[in-house]
Amino acid sequence: MPVFIRGSSAWAEGVGERLTPVSLPEAWYVIIYPGVGVSTQEVFQSPELTRNSPLITIRAFFQTGGRNDCEPVVRARSPEVASALDWLTREGSARLTGTGSCVFTARASAADAERLAARVPDRWMSFVARGLDTSPVHEQLRLRGRRT
Repeated sequence: MPVFIRGSSAWAEGVGERLTPVSLPEAWYVIIYPGVGVSTQEVFQSPELTRNSPLITIRAFFQTGGRNDCEPVVRARSPEVASALDWLTREGSARLTGTGSCVFTARASAADAERLAARVPDRWMSFVARGLDTSPVHEQLRLRGRRT
């Protein structure tokens, strides 16, 4: 919750209670919904879900992109999500959103993201979203506070 109250990007540790502000570069995201749902409960109850990932530093995350331990479980249980990940991986880096079912990739410009989204196979839905480092609502509240 504090990350939403503060209104800016942060690196969360622990169970999300330790926040370190970070500044993120502008990015555009292509998000694909492969038309299926994924049960978060089933993913977290799966015996295949590993729980032994080493801690990662902020620097290492930005260098490697980190990893999503849920992805192998979701790939094995959802062929359509696996197919969307595979397709997107041919276009660059692809990631699973949490436990899915959406998958995404980052692009440096809106035009590049729109070009990629236009090529997404018709069997899936896709959209483009701009990543924000600061919440527009937070910015409006900050400006409103200066006027009073």
